[in-house]
Amino acid sequence: MILSDTRILEEVEKGSIVITPWDRAKLGSNSYDVHLGKHLAVYKDAVLDAKRHNEVAHFEIPDEGFVLQPDQLYLGVTLEYTETHHHVPFLEGKSSTGRLGIDIHATAGKGDIGFCGHWTLEISCKVPVRIYWGMPIGQLIYFPLEGEVSVAYDKKKGAKYSHQPDRPVESMMWKNSF
Repeated sequence: MILSDTRILEEVEKGSIVITPWDRAKLGSNSYDVHLGKHLAVYKDAVLDAKRHNEVAHFEIPDEGFVLQPDQLYLGVTLEYTETHHHVPFLEGKSSTGRLGIDIHATAGKGDIGFCGHWTLEISCKVPVRIYWGMPIGQLIYFPLEGEVSVAYDKKKGAKYSHQPDRPVESMMWKNSF
């Protein structure tokens, strides 16, 4: 079951879903539109290593936009800061974004209860495309959860992506034991 616009609005008013900045006009019938933040990042090395910290170079999207190139992974970030305390958030691309050939996440579309922060996006494209900060980039949908959560994500020891800033965060896979 997905929360409707009415239920999302109720949860925002109760504080169990936080979206900042909030704009009622961005609330769809069962989702909330999120926008691309000012910052992008690219990995510095051509070959990434899952067992080491892969550094990124951050840059701002200029007002005249930035052209994404195929075969390049970009890390982006949502303009919106979100918190989700009682529902499971999913971030999906908008159909308008997809029709430009832009994918906004490789595998990380599901959030956890207790996630607090800006969403890092794993952006890739099929053809060169000019993007702009502030453009609609995705939509959040919320699912109710069955059962109690024993430890919310923001309280979980070792949670690598809690309280993400308004700049993209690189992979923290290297912090795992394997």
